[in-house]
Amino acid sequence: MSGFTVNDQICVLIVDDEVNVINAFKRMLREEPYQLLTAQSGADALALMETNEVDMLVSDARMPHMDGATLLAKVQKRWPRCLRILLTGYPEMDALIKSINEGHLYRFLQKPWDDDEVRLVLRQASRLAFAERERARLTRLIQARNRKLSELNQQLELSVVKRTNALRKAIQLRDKAYKKLEKSYLNSTEVFAALINQRLPKSRQTNDKVSALVKAYAEEAGWDAPRINDMTMAAALYNLGKVTWTDEHLMTPSDTFRGKDRDKYRDYPELGESLLMSLEPLQRAAIIIRHHQERWDGRGFPGQLEGRAIPEESRLLKLAVDYIELQRGMILDRMMNRDDALESLAIYAERVYDPDMSARFIEMVHDKAPDLEPLPEGVISCRLKQLKAGMLVKRNLLTDTGFLLVNEGTTLTPAMIEKLMVFERTRKEQYQVHIDVSSADKVGPDAPDKEQGESSAEAS
Repeated sequence: MSGFTVNDQICVLIVDDEVNVINAFKRMLREEPYQLLTAQSGADALALMETNEVDMLVSDARMPHMDGATLLAKVQKRWPRCLRILLTGYPEMDALIKSINEGHLYRFLQKPWDDDEVRLVLRQASRLAFAERERARLTRLIQARNRKLSELNQQLELSVVKRTNALRKAIQLRDKAYKKLEKSYLNSTEVFAALINQRLPKSRQTNDKVSALVKAYAEEAGWDAPRINDMTMAAALYNLGKVTWTDEHLMTPSDTFRGKDRDKYRDYPELGESLLMSLEPLQRAAIIIRHHQERWDGRGFPGQLEGRAIPEESRLLKLAVDYIELQRGMILDRMMNRDDALESLAIYAERVYDPDMSARFIEMVHDKAPDLEPLPEGVISCRLKQLKAGMLVKRNLLTDTGFLLVNEGTTLTPAMIEKLMVFERTRKEQYQVHIDVSSADKVGPDAPDKEQGESSAEAS
């Protein structure tokens, strides 16, 4: 009976009402590694099986009160894993058929038996019993592990749910904090922009107009939200580098700067960048501001970048800034109307501006952007030093605080012009006076007209 250990012993139950038969089995199986149980009746056999794990049952066919076939049938119902062997000295066909049909008989042994044959049959049965025992053991093991795995899965699911909820809360807190931080930086942007606006009259406050233009272009071009956000912040802060300028420099058109003043003007994009670089969310906006005065032909500042080496956002900002500042009199010593400003952008495409972007920008402005300060037909805008006696004022002239200086319909005199210039110097403001073009023509060739001055887009 090789292949089994002591712990692997197969339990064999011998059932016979004759003691000599039981003793004969004990002697025959003395050398076999079985755990041997005996009973002299079917009832005793069933009682033993209630308290022992029996692998093989060898039962006599003819016993009082309960025959072997009946015992095997009961065992088959209660303990189907137990192998059942019928032993009889008087083979009767009916009993044999009953044992096979109801007791699911494994083997049939006839008295008198051959010891070697019985030992062989039991060895074969024990191998099958051992295999069945292992199958049952492995089944129980698998079931136990499946239950454990199920428990672990439930615990894992609970853990995943808890972790997911925790992550969701963390993400919500992060998003909330990010939105708060983003709002804080947007507020900072507004504060920085206000630093310049507080020092400029309303006619020179350009940030809102520039921001609206670049945002409209970027959205139409399909730029993503973060890029548009960087673009609009750069537009809101593009002139931050002018915060150290004097009031006189702030009111002076950039085309009129000379010498050290022109050098100071050319430094403002880099200064604006340096003021923003320490703020992480504004670093991209800072780069856009640094290069917004570069030119397509490489003659701009501060880096003399050329063509597509200039960041696309900076190219757009240059277009929007020049378009607005030309109309506000911040580049030339006069205000342009909308059409003249657009014509200037078109003329200097391929030298100052990205030609493709310039064309798309001009088309967008024609279709969507209103005039900033449209001048009526027959009206020009003049600075005080351009005024001549005899010119007719076509719009009330107000100070930045709303104080009326000259009524609409007033014909200017030398004394009035001198008083206005003194008042401008005293208040450190600069005024634009709307003049009837026909009255300007009457005072002589020195008077300004609609075509006066060359566009400084190329020079700037």
